[in-house]
Amino acid sequence: MTNPVTPRFREEDRTRVITWEDPMPAVQTGKTISGIAYLKALQTGELPSPPIAVLMGMWIAGVSEGRVVFALEPAEYHYNPLGTVHGGVMATLLDSALGCAVQSMLPAGTSYTTLELKVNYLRPITTKTGTVYCEGKIIHLGGRVATAEARLTDAGDKLYAHGTTTCLILRPSSPSSLETASQSA
Repeated sequence: MTNPVTPRFREEDRTRVITWEDPMPAVQTGKTISGIAYLKALQTGELPSPPIAVLMGMWIAGVSEGRVVFALEPAEYHYNPLGTVHGGVMATLLDSALGCAVQSMLPAGTSYTTLELKVNYLRPITTKTGTVYCEGKIIHLGGRVATAEARLTDAGDKLYAHGTTTCLILRPSSPSSLETASQSA
């Protein structure tokens, strides 16, 4: 039995080659600088784009405190079986803008992880849509939890999707709190 997903190459098939840099040196640098400095270094190319950004073909178009904009030029390789950009691509843009809006507010050594992502899809995106922009903005930054909202639009500000996130803030432990925790264990 053959795998139905196995590629069958024909003369009219399109190809795409992806290359990326080892992400770990940039990750290590990111641990030593503020979130906004890290994002700006990614935007300017001082640090290489993460592999997911290269794979998806997305880039950071804007960074300021509490606000990050990602952009993407829709392509055929983003299409689902219906001939539109897959909802997972849209969700990835939203998750990236939302998380990075939170990251832009964090000091060096502090990280985050997504606890919840809510996406509302409003209309399909195709290659005819042109470049889309996903703007994420911080709503709340607390000691342990942050929230953000994002809008996915085209160049004319037509809304295609929007979403929200809740992120867990991962602050570094102080040496004294580590000692206390190990003594009580």
